[in-house]
Amino acid sequence: MSREELQHLERLMNYLSYHFLKKNSWEDISKSEWAGITAELNQLQKGKGDFPAGISLLGDHYLYEHIVIRKLRAWKSRKSIATISSPNFSRLNTITRLLGYNGYMDFLNNATDQFSFHELKINIPSIPPNTALLDHLTGYWYCYNRNLPLDSGGGQGERVWRSAMEIYKSGGEYLVERTGKDNHLYYGKITSYADFVFMIMNSTTFIRQRHFIGKLRDASNGLKHKDFRIDQMNLVSTCVSFNEEPIALYEIFDRVKHVRDFERCSVDLPLDSSALPPHVLTHLKDIQLNRLTEH
Repeated sequence: MSREELQHLERLMNYLSYHFLKKNSWEDISKSEWAGITAELNQLQKGKGDFPAGISLLGDHYLYEHIVIRKLRAWKSRKSIATISSPNFSRLNTITRLLGYNGYMDFLNNATDQFSFHELKINIPSIPPNTALLDHLTGYWYCYNRNLPLDSGGGQGERVWRSAMEIYKSGGEYLVERTGKDNHLYYGKITSYADFVFMIMNSTTFIRQRHFIGKLRDASNGLKHKDFRIDQMNLVSTCVSFNEEPIALYEIFDRVKHVRDFERCSVDLPLDSSALPPHVLTHLKDIQLNRLTEH
């Protein structure tokens, strides 16, 4: 292997470390944790039906023994690069497809190593954040916004962009990661005061911060019940477009009921797609509600 190929492989392993365990480096992951990541990748592969029943993509300790020990650790211990064998690129392609990319080269061209969460600040110091509500928001979501053609006479069908989103707690903060069109990635922070939710997000590919705000109906009463779940959020997002015009859109965040059904990728859907939940579709059909341009 070349030094560049090993650096690429290290990027993938760091990405897996952060993606599954929120750790920044492959060197921080134990053997048993790598086995857990392998199990999750195998479960994702089975859900997509890419292999015959009973056959797994990776052996239990493939990532740890074949990649960490034989390649990355050997490289870091100054073993001759010429003696380190190349990995199975077919497996690397499959792993990166399970992560939402088109393949290994697409991952290398588009994935980012880590997000600059520290650059994003939300602070309303007069009252404490509603951490109980934020705890109920952690998990996997899909976000829907309407992408109407600006010129409706061109014969284009009305479409919806569905992004995949995860909200999780890290230390004392609540963080957001979200996919976007053409494999763009977005990262952000989320907080809540009373029944109001605030989110600020940025992109890995261009500086275009987006701000979301919404009031969750009956959230205060709901938190009193043990089985309470927030299944949907309707937030207004504002950002500055490429021509520096402020724009606003309603976006609908719908919780994924079963994690096994979650796909970490964005999808361009026609408005009549069966993948759109009925309650989301009803909301999206209101053109005036879902394409606000006044500010």
